[in-house]
Amino acid sequence: METRNRKKTRKNRGKLSLLLIPLAAVLVGLAVWGPEELAKYRDNGILNQIQAQETRTGTEGYRYSLGSNEKIYILSKCLNNQILPESEQNAMTRGDLDYENLTGIYAFVANKKDASGQDVEESAGIRLANQGIRELKDLGVLPVGIQELTESSYSAVLYSAIDVPDPQNNVLVWKINLDTSLQNANKENRLLDAYVDADTGKIYEFYARTQIASWEAVDADEIAAAWAEYMELGDPQEYENTNPLSENTPYFRKYTFSGMEKEDVVVTVGYYEGINELYLKISK
Repeated sequence: METRNRKKTRKNRGKLSLLLIPLAAVLVGLAVWGPEELAKYRDNGILNQIQAQETRTGTEGYRYSLGSNEKIYILSKCLNNQILPESEQNAMTRGDLDYENLTGIYAFVANKKDASGQDVEESAGIRLANQGIRELKDLGVLPVGIQELTESSYSAVLYSAIDVPDPQNNVLVWKINLDTSLQNANKENRLLDAYVDADTGKIYEFYARTQIASWEAVDADEIAAAWAEYMELGDPQEYENTNPLSENTPYFRKYTFSGMEKEDVVVTVGYYEGINELYLKISK
């Protein structure tokens, strides 16, 4: 009886072994080909289909990427419909403008959030501006003596420059200003105003007090070419038929770059004698 039971047990074990062999083969097959087939199945459910995903701003879509020439064109259009960053010399001579009645299809609005919809601190704009100052000094666009900014002396406000009919065309910029409440502050070798790209830290426009003693010491062509390369705009072209009264100083040169809609952007390199102020601007 016991012998029969042992034989029966060995026979059952043999049957179980025969069953486990194909099961093991199946498991090995799944381990080898399973992940690949599962990935193909998932890809078939995703590829060639439009997917909607909620971003951190709570809206659907994506951020349209603009080229350098497009960005500078949109920003220049917006600035020409707004109060411009300017030197004290320019402010004294321009007179009062009726800003409330300025119209156009471009808007320049204060913003408290970055491109991802997150709140941003003023310090972020100051850091980016300092990055841009270092780069422009290395390129010879700004004199090497220009000081970096401190949070205690400067304000930074984030703005959106928007093409209103096509709002996906927008540029985030920091407007940087020396604090005007600093009475009798030494402005020598300091940046007074600037517009700084909030993504790249590139400086679009600046006014700076320098130790440059005369316009003859300013190589405007070299400054324009170096700045254009830095901004990735292509070679500057000299602006023809310049109105000598278009600036509040006789010391300036104007250049053009391709923009959008077959319209160029005018860039001015200028100098205010007496206060030794150098500027580069994309606004009128």
